[in-house]
Amino acid sequence: MNPEILAQEGYTSASAEEAPVRELFPGIRRRPLWTGPGGAHAQVLEMDPGTSWPHRDVHEPGPEEVYVLEGTFNDGARDYPAGTFLHAPAGSWHVPATETGCTLFVFYPEG
Repeated sequence: MNPEILAQEGYTSASAEEAPVRELFPGIRRRPLWTGPGGAHAQVLEMDPGTSWPHRDVHEPGPEEVYVLEGTFNDGARDYPAGTFLHAPAGSWHVPATETGCTLFVFYPEG
């Protein structure tokens, strides 16, 4: 590797495996990956089989974007398999759940 080639200022990386784990609810864990200066943030969410959010997940102050990495995610109305991208506008809500277990990449562009 050429030592003259350096990453641009502000370029960052994170490993989901090395990120600190916080259990939000029984069987549902969050791994923070990145937080921007304006509050935007990215995380990995792991849900064990048969788990669900205990209440509505309201998207405030801005939208939520989800990419299903593994398993099948359910938003309370429909199943979404691995490889699915979801955009939930600000003010919308869902009740996250999974029968099979799933891993999600979740991005909040506005915090």
